[in-house]
Amino acid sequence: MTFDPHAVTFGLDTFGDVTVDLEGSAVPPAQVIRDVIAQGELADRVGIDHFSIGEHHRPDFAVSAPDTVLAGLATLTNQITLGTAVIVLSSDDPIRVIERFSTLDALSNGRAELTVGRGSFTESFPLFGFAMQDYETLFEEKLDLLSEALRQEPITWSGSIRPPLTQQSVHPRMERALPTWVAVGGSPNSVVRAARHRLPLMLAIIGGPAHRFAPYVNLFHEATEKLGNDRLPVGVHSPGHIAADDRTARDQLAPHWIHNRNQIGRERGWGPSGIAEFESETQHGALYAGGVETVATKIADTIRTLGVDRFDLKYSNGPMPHEQLMESIELYGTKVIPRVRELLAEAPVPQSSVFDEA
Repeated sequence: MTFDPHAVTFGLDTFGDVTVDLEGSAVPPAQVIRDVIAQGELADRVGIDHFSIGEHHRPDFAVSAPDTVLAGLATLTNQITLGTAVIVLSSDDPIRVIERFSTLDALSNGRAELTVGRGSFTESFPLFGFAMQDYETLFEEKLDLLSEALRQEPITWSGSIRPPLTQQSVHPRMERALPTWVAVGGSPNSVVRAARHRLPLMLAIIGGPAHRFAPYVNLFHEATEKLGNDRLPVGVHSPGHIAADDRTARDQLAPHWIHNRNQIGRERGWGPSGIAEFESETQHGALYAGGVETVATKIADTIRTLGVDRFDLKYSNGPMPHEQLMESIELYGTKVIPRVRELLAEAPVPQSSVFDEA
């Protein structure tokens, strides 16, 4: 089986990073949220397939309730799917998640989707009264309950994290099955867990070369097959920025990427980053920064190498100004995505060979 370049879909992801204006002054979080709405509207106009907003509970990100922002977008857009990148399921209630996204699906006429994960940040655990020592159990059991709720049948379920449910129904009922992905950062156990629950896999590749994730793609498909299930989609989420040419894109992105990397790094005990690491990631890693041809070539190479069905560009990376983000979105939709499709059509790769070579 070979790639169909028209079957691959393309998305944009944002965490609602708190931005600065073109003069370098901080933009209030409320305005950042309004700017995210404008960014989603533009993504819809230029024909991008997916727009996803992540959940965070910290001062450098403006969005703590992505479904609320997505509901606003649902009334202003027409074609684009509206999803999460991600919902931190471990500190949420799976039944309420289904209720909220059933409502979003109704508002958007069937354009809602859901991506759930354990979360790379842990602020939501103490905020909502969860213990970090329960990190693994919370996600395992809540994903199990979410999977039951997605079936839209009366739920009978028991676990250690909440009282059992007996023939309980969830409302409003959805008009269709809600597309739901599991976000994974590189744990084999998480890959197998997604396959076991028969949910598509979204790989968060935020550093290092993308090809190192080929074994995870292979593992996911092997696990799905051994479980007797049909092939499920795999997507990739990676950071990047597009401008008129390579130098402009990298000059715009570099200070904000380094700022973001060092702010998080200080919290996690990483060493300081600088321009050398930034340049290395743009040239050899999973940072898709440059002009149209550079970014399109790199995306096409990732899709071929991993054999994935979807590519999402995390277009917000630190406090980049709204105007630069808007230009990046427009170039991604009008120039990069069509060029990626051309490149895939020029040199399709048999899917069977992708994993044999990994």
